[in-house]
Amino acid sequence: MKPRRLEPLWRDGWWAGARPLPSPNFGPRPDNEPPGLVVLHSISLPPGVFRGDAVQHLFTNALDSDRHPYFDRLRALRVSAHFFVRRSGEVLQFVACNQRAWHAGVSSWRGRDSCNDWSVGIEIEGLEGLRFANVQYRVLSRLLCAVVNQYPIREIVGHEHVAPGRKTDPGPGFDWLRLRPRLCGCRARAWPLLDDWA
Repeated sequence: MKPRRLEPLWRDGWWAGARPLPSPNFGPRPDNEPPGLVVLHSISLPPGVFRGDAVQHLFTNALDSDRHPYFDRLRALRVSAHFFVRRSGEVLQFVACNQRAWHAGVSSWRGRDSCNDWSVGIEIEGLEGLRFANVQYRVLSRLLCAVVNQYPIREIVGHEHVAPGRKTDPGPGFDWLRLRPRLCGCRARAWPLLDDWA
């Protein structure tokens, strides 16, 4: 009996563990530099409403701005992220990791600006101040390990850390310490900052 051929975990920057929903909102990374940072976000549309399809429609420029009063302010917005972790644990991918997604906006980390140029953006379905689902931590840990083992990621931070005063996500409801024991099998270089959140 022939051994089963395993599918590759990554193909051209797309992770096999995610459902691909390509977004038009991306561009090349300057000098094709691989990402060295992960930025975690939280999102729900409208805020506090989970399990709908608005986030994926926003990231693919298909959001009906007339569907909800809150959406009117998003009418001209063109944004994306590499990944979206749903409350159910499903992972969607909108942009290949070797491309630049539009997630961090005006941002800076350790003296370097424009975090979109050199980061992977992961949106987690939730709202600042509210708890995240247990399954989201499990799935996020698996995704982070896959990203860290594929790319030279040095640190994992929140949107609130790269855009302080402007952004507050993922916020106080996100338990950074729950990630640490789940990530111990990944490359150690990515986790020193988690100790700072203790």
